[in-house]
Amino acid sequence: MKSYCSDRPDGISQNAFFIMPSTDEMDSIDALTGLLDRFGCLYTAENLTITSQVKPLAVIWIDLDRFKKINDSFGHQGGDEVIKDLAIRFRNRAAGRAEIARMGGDEFVFLIPGCDRNRAELFAREMASTVGELIPIGDLTLCPTASIGIAIQDSDETSLALVERADRAMYAAKASGGNSIVFSGDEPVPGRLGITLAREELAIESNLHIALETGGLCLHYQPIILANGQIEAVEALMRCSVNGGNIPPGKFIPVAEKTGLVVRLGEWSLLQGALQARLLQDAGYQTKVAINVSRAQLISPKFTQALHAALICSNVKPELVELELTESLFMDISDTVQANLRNAISAGVSLSIDDFGTGYSCLANLKDIPAKKLKLDRAFVTVLPEDRRALAVVRAMTQLGHELGMTVVAEGCERQEEIDALLDAGVDAIQGFFYARPMPENALLDWLKTRDTK
Repeated sequence: MKSYCSDRPDGISQNAFFIMPSTDEMDSIDALTGLLDRFGCLYTAENLTITSQVKPLAVIWIDLDRFKKINDSFGHQGGDEVIKDLAIRFRNRAAGRAEIARMGGDEFVFLIPGCDRNRAELFAREMASTVGELIPIGDLTLCPTASIGIAIQDSDETSLALVERADRAMYAAKASGGNSIVFSGDEPVPGRLGITLAREELAIESNLHIALETGGLCLHYQPIILANGQIEAVEALMRCSVNGGNIPPGKFIPVAEKTGLVVRLGEWSLLQGALQARLLQDAGYQTKVAINVSRAQLISPKFTQALHAALICSNVKPELVELELTESLFMDISDTVQANLRNAISAGVSLSIDDFGTGYSCLANLKDIPAKKLKLDRAFVTVLPEDRRALAVVRAMTQLGHELGMTVVAEGCERQEEIDALLDAGVDAIQGFFYARPMPENALLDWLKTRDTK
């Protein structure tokens, strides 16, 4: 008999738990339920990973919530009756689709060959529903719930590692309060800065640190085109690449915000964006560079210091730097935020309202915002020109922005029909794939030079 050492998430040793069976234990059966026992489960899992022609193998680990209370209230005999009842239900529901094992106590494992993530989730929800069916015990009726962990086999992964991953995912579901399903890889774990992250987020956090230390960050620039064809500005958009692989902004930005790394990323963007504005200035282009500023940056007392440092290091004209902020940041009345906004204006940079029209945007707030540009969210753009109500809203916001002395920009434009409708509504400038995708700084200079020759 081989013993494999592993530690449970709750600190309980699993040395005695994950033990591979010898050949005389291959058909181990749980005496109470007639299902495979833990040895039979591990042997079957190993056999399926080696011999099954249908890949991959999914392991679904189910643990009843608050089962100890059932044992305490009705004794072990009452608890055994509940376990036997559930075993019968599981067998009836999963017959022909999964190998079922009782791992001990109130824990069950299902082994499903040829099962992807979607099918595994559907199966797990079906078993959760099975657990939730009423169970009469004594003069009471129970409506139990379960914590469920799911693991899908990776290439070259051993069966033991796969089963252990499902066990850890189940404990993550239980730690979240129970009555839930967690996939291995999605369970929360402590990150490098002590913040609780999912496993994918943990890897992203680590890659962000590597990118900051090794130069894996860069800015791409997307032009904003005025109605007369001139360049109104370019927006700086962060990109991250580690070990040759790109991490989408939609993944690394939320992790950066959650861990606080967004402040470091923001300071880096301020400096790099200002340096790009100076590069364009030296090349003969008086083109503003718009740089996104996060809430975490603006609530920091060091924001003004970082902004001044970027302007000094780049030696760029302040009017060639623009800060993009959401409306909610402008309306934050805290002393630090308002002081940072005033200091930014005093430094000579311009301010822009980004993604206007989403969240809690309010037309009435515009009169109190010291911004010179209003950027309409692409949610209004993609439905044009067919959605007449959206067009009416765009026209109203554009008119009000003009009356307040703002340049109005529409984001996310990809079709000529959208642009025609927006320009007809009075929008001043267009940003989107129709004119140009975000591009590296060298490509931006080439793009600008090409436009000059037309």
